[in-house]
Amino acid sequence: MEPNAAPIRVLIAKVGLDGHDRGVKIVARTLRDAGMDVIYTGLHRTPEEVVDAAVQEDVDVIGISILSGAHMTVFPRLVKLLGDRGADDILVVGGGVIPDEDVRALKDLGVRELLLQDTPPDAIVAMIRRIVAERGPR
Repeated sequence: MEPNAAPIRVLIAKVGLDGHDRGVKIVARTLRDAGMDVIYTGLHRTPEEVVDAAVQEDVDVIGISILSGAHMTVFPRLVKLLGDRGADDILVVGGGVIPDEDVRALKDLGVRELLLQDTPPDAIVAMIRRIVAERGPR
């Protein structure tokens, strides 16, 4: 990070009925320890709640952890809601259990990156920094 540059702001969320939060808490701590501002919304959020929080908190990135199999419903809804709110400059990333055949479809819908459950923490930090740098200033 450049001197005097604002830290990257990341909102981390668990959407739907998925109640497994150990991994997402590790990711949140990893990003925080790397100097990012992290907002963790907790379990059982709706896409609407996530987008409202992301807009209110003026985040750079929304990170969704999903293990429930609802990724083909959750991610398109998030991307649409961001567009409807004029907030499509907020980058959407996901992680968890996502079949390989769904990764391309989700990226085509506007999800910037998808990381699987075995991704090392330093790779997550590097990916967030990379995509924010590629997007440029807002």
